[in-house]
Amino acid sequence: MDDDDEVVIIGAGICGLATALALHKKGIKAVVLERSESLRNITGAAIGIRPNGWRALQQLGVADILRHTAVPIQRIFITNLFTPFLRTPWYGETRCLTRKDLIDTLYAALPPGTVKFSCQLESIKLDPHSSKPVLWFIDGSSIPSKVVIGCDGGKSVVADFLNLKPTKMFPLCSIRGLTNYPNGHSFGNEFTRFMKSNVLIGRIAIDDNLVYWFCAPRYNPKDEKMWEDPKVIRQSTLELLRDHPKEIYEMIENADMKSLSYTRLRYRAPWELLTGTFCKKTVVVAGDAMHVMGPFLGQGGSAGLEDAVVLARTLAQMGSNGVETGSKMAVHRVEEAFNRFVKQRRMRVLRLSLQTYLTGMLLSATSSIKKIIYIVLLVLLFYNSSSHINYDCGNL
Repeated sequence: MDDDDEVVIIGAGICGLATALALHKKGIKAVVLERSESLRNITGAAIGIRPNGWRALQQLGVADILRHTAVPIQRIFITNLFTPFLRTPWYGETRCLTRKDLIDTLYAALPPGTVKFSCQLESIKLDPHSSKPVLWFIDGSSIPSKVVIGCDGGKSVVADFLNLKPTKMFPLCSIRGLTNYPNGHSFGNEFTRFMKSNVLIGRIAIDDNLVYWFCAPRYNPKDEKMWEDPKVIRQSTLELLRDHPKEIYEMIENADMKSLSYTRLRYRAPWELLTGTFCKKTVVVAGDAMHVMGPFLGQGGSAGLEDAVVLARTLAQMGSNGVETGSKMAVHRVEEAFNRFVKQRRMRVLRLSLQTYLTGMLLSATSSIKKIIYIVLLVLLFYNSSSHINYDCGNL
């Protein structure tokens, strides 16, 4: 990359690529630095996108492309396996996209050469003379940059530079995978969630043949290293769910080995989102680096897409004339833009994170008293539990 690149984005995940695309559409040149040797488009298997996420994708210009890759989900079915207690329509557009389709589509919409691979950031320091952020990489090289946007996930190096507190861990882990049914499945356009013996498992159709599933058992430190092997992940999951119905057992047994993953669920505490410093001079965080949350509302990815739209819009508003004519962005205007971005996003991601946190703690609670407390808090604070999907991040 060139030393005079205006905007450097760290991380080529969903938020990083979406932010680069949003900036490109506003005429702002950006380069994305990714630590991996290629796109990370397999880990995580799939991601659910609710109406608020589709509004963001529409602004990015890729919604119509992605709609062809997944069927609309029409219903949600929550059951304890033997006594169904909720089956209800899902209002608003909801689809489950494979992570590969989403990542590949965002990447393809970018100008060639936007993403630079094998660039592992080690630290950021401010130049004592110019106050510009200087990026230091694991190979010992360094480059100055005018603007840095950290989209580097829950273990963000950019978040460390901003002195954000380390993310916390839910007492749950996540096992995810994809299963293909060559002759078609019989599950319909439905999201089904099972709960038995304090183990949550969900299943959602991507299309007529492909199904995404997840499992959220309690975390066991002894499993962490052992479960890096896909074969072990599958076998251990089969043992965990051995008393579940045959269709669930077969779904795990026939899963695509490359899609299997085991991760500990992280979150940034809601109270830290209320007070955290998410930007400093011309450095800011977005996506999971800012507000990593559990998957219990299915909003982590969509929130990152919203960030991309709001961040690009705010930057363009503060320096649109200069950007469009090709002149350099004034540092003080970038700082003001980042402050506005954080102000606009703070309460949105705070509410999402709080609802997700309470839901995760309810699902992981073993005490009846704690479960009652979490249920009461959710009812009092989020009477309309689906109100978050009505959010509109606005025009790009």
